[in-house]
Amino acid sequence: LESLNTLSEINKINPKLTMSVNISANQLKEENFVRSFMSTVTAADCEANIKYKDRTDMAMVFCKEPCVCAGTFTSNVVKAACVMWDKEIVESGRAMHGVIVNSGIANACTGKEGYDACEATAKAAEEMLGVPYESIAVASTGVIGMQLPVDKLVAGVEKRLVSDAKVGFLLSGGLDSSLVCAIAAKKSDKPIRTFAIGMETDAIDLKYAKQVADYIGSEHTEIYMTKEQVLSSLEDVIKMLGTFDITTIRASMGMYLLCKAIHEQTDVRVLLTGEISDELFGYKYTDFAPSPEAFQKESEKRIHELHMYDVLRADRCISVNSLEARVPFGDLDFVEYVMGIDPAKKVNVYGKGKYLLRHAFEEGDYLPYEILMREKAAFSDAVGHSMVDDLKEYAEGYYTDEEFKELSAKYTHAKPFTKESLLYREIFEKFYPGQGEMIVDFWMPNKEWEGCDVNDPSARVLSNYGDSGGWVPVTFGAKVTGTFWVKVTGTFKVKVTGTQRPKVTGTLDNVRKAM
Repeated sequence: LESLNTLSEINKINPKLTMSVNISANQLKEENFVRSFMSTVTAADCEANIKYKDRTDMAMVFCKEPCVCAGTFTSNVVKAACVMWDKEIVESGRAMHGVIVNSGIANACTGKEGYDACEATAKAAEEMLGVPYESIAVASTGVIGMQLPVDKLVAGVEKRLVSDAKVGFLLSGGLDSSLVCAIAAKKSDKPIRTFAIGMETDAIDLKYAKQVADYIGSEHTEIYMTKEQVLSSLEDVIKMLGTFDITTIRASMGMYLLCKAIHEQTDVRVLLTGEISDELFGYKYTDFAPSPEAFQKESEKRIHELHMYDVLRADRCISVNSLEARVPFGDLDFVEYVMGIDPAKKVNVYGKGKYLLRHAFEEGDYLPYEILMREKAAFSDAVGHSMVDDLKEYAEGYYTDEEFKELSAKYTHAKPFTKESLLYREIFEKFYPGQGEMIVDFWMPNKEWEGCDVNDPSARVLSNYGDSGGWVPVTFGAKVTGTFWVKVTGTFKVKVTGTQRPKVTGTLDNVRKAM
């Protein structure tokens, strides 16, 4: 409301209004009317810093003379406070004098407090402009619903900073680990130590991790891993994990090698990580949840299975290297709060997954906006797509088609369905013979949901896999030779760099066929 003071002399602030008016031929003859109307209308905007800094986010259109008002309103059962306020004005037939618009906060699902805020805004305009507050409409756009309490996650991080041993942070440059590091940096009296890992050839995360580290002023270490290190560590990783699950093993490769380097090269012995955020706020595939209830049910399922997948990975990769894992997103108070939020506010209706979490930290200068809004990228993909590709290629060369068919037939529970999954199962059986049933099944998106019937746990196979900054190597056929790097963005639009630039858009399958 204080920002409205900048609008009190609106004729002095950007006194321009561009209008596109469709009027009949008869009305065109009444030029005096048009001139008269335009001369009474003024407009202004300002930077109120409601949600962002250095961005125009509040505006007013004001008419000195009373105006007739018409409006079109949503038919939704749930209406924002400003919709209800404006609808009352239109239905009453009262004359209008102005509209105040803000961006950043939609003032929806905010109850009586939200409606009172509309009235207070209009009354502020009444005081400055000298017109009845009932003649001022209010329009708001921005995030809908509940504000996630920042203090609960901050407390979850802060209490885990207390340690007799040196503390470090695993930083991928993704939303979750970056938030943990940013909070810790604000709460620490000296630079925190952050660590990131990526493939030597095509690391994706390292760029973003470095951006975060520079922003928060951390003492940052980058570790590069090679194809040879990944393949030579595979048996040790599966033995350590005690699982044959595909995505758990893939994601563990980088984490294991990073923690190994931390133990061997530093005196850090406690590590904070960003695990459990996905289970609470959603994966890429949960964008396909058919209803808020289905989203909530899936979230509960993932939390109950933490010990079999993501937390199994974090616990084993860290502890096998004589380090201690601490997971702020797993703070019981925070988990209880998030799971109690109406799932209709957690599903992706904002065009951006985990929007409640992102929005909660838009104020406070925790992270660069680019990082705060970075698309979800699975750790096994973001260390470099080549890592998973190397594992698949190794498995493809390890078995012939006949061997794959014969060896897979041995298993009835969680039957291997690719050569990669067979390789992992065979190594698992080497260390844990006959114990396969202790693994419930492969971690996969919910195949009952439309868009999720896939046979690979990687988000790269989903149609909503967005621009996470990744580049995919694609080898062309006989007509075009050589390997080119292809950036996949949005709905799989493709931009090719190199001497050949074919124009290809569509689904990932169509892109593959076209190339």
